[in-house]
Amino acid sequence: MASTTKIMTALLTIEAGGLDREFTVDPLAILVEGTSMGLREGDRVSRRDLLYGILLPSGNDAANAAAVSVSGSIGAFVELMNSRAQELGLSNTHFVTPSGLDADGHYTTARDLAKLAAFAMKNEVFREVAACKSAEVEFGNPPYKRTLYNSNKMLRRYDGAIGVKTGFTDNARRCLVSAAERGGVTLVAVTLNAGDDWNDHAKMLDYGFTKVKAYPLETSCTNRVAVAGTGQSVGVYAQARTLALTPEQRTRIAREVYLPGFVYGSVGRGDRLGEIRFLLDGKVVCACPLLADSAVEADDTEPGFFETVLSKLGIYV
Repeated sequence: MASTTKIMTALLTIEAGGLDREFTVDPLAILVEGTSMGLREGDRVSRRDLLYGILLPSGNDAANAAAVSVSGSIGAFVELMNSRAQELGLSNTHFVTPSGLDADGHYTTARDLAKLAAFAMKNEVFREVAACKSAEVEFGNPPYKRTLYNSNKMLRRYDGAIGVKTGFTDNARRCLVSAAERGGVTLVAVTLNAGDDWNDHAKMLDYGFTKVKAYPLETSCTNRVAVAGTGQSVGVYAQARTLALTPEQRTRIAREVYLPGFVYGSVGRGDRLGEIRFLLDGKVVCACPLLADSAVEADDTEPGFFETVLSKLGIYV
């Protein structure tokens, strides 16, 4: 997988938080071969600027520095990477390095990389960084401003490209994970050991956009929710949503409404009361919150035993 590994490294760095806290990089962590963002011993940098160093020039020094910053050591960070991989259902992936340099037992599949990238691109910070053709960052001793450039040529060559990561090692050869957005549809493409990856990805994405469209979902709901003890009820609404599907998948979408018959306490307009779930072959692919369309004031004291029993029978006192 080479440096496509850094998708996970960047994601975990974001999830650790503290992105704008400045610290001194670990001097041993940055002593690593390959591509670099230019870190040197004694440099001070923020995790946010490391993200740009990880995803744009594919800095191995940035990946290692982030790993030590987040977990205290590279080994502990690798354990975190593998734990997160299992949580995300990446069953054919195992990490050994945060940078993606070749190592025994460091492997993945195109499917797992696609799943990882799709998840990472839902994170606003990750998505913003991955889409940058270049970025001004600040680090050093003392820190000073400099510009980093993205090695992902898809951002310049393909209309709608929004990420995500390049990779190359002697063993893995050319690896690429790309993403593009058109007409409300976002697609992810992956190639491993592909010598003509820029052109391959353009063709794959072009094909995907001819097959997948953004279809509007049925988010209207006429159900009402009673507000216990008031004799009143509120209607609900959901925001308009679309879902990227093939025409054949569209025919297999099921819709389920989850909404209580009543609630206790005051309800404010916009309060979340339930949701509409859309399922493809039994798996939830989209959930739309159902929100109160009006406000009702109620006695906010906790219901007693008899009130609770009666409410289950649909009787409110």
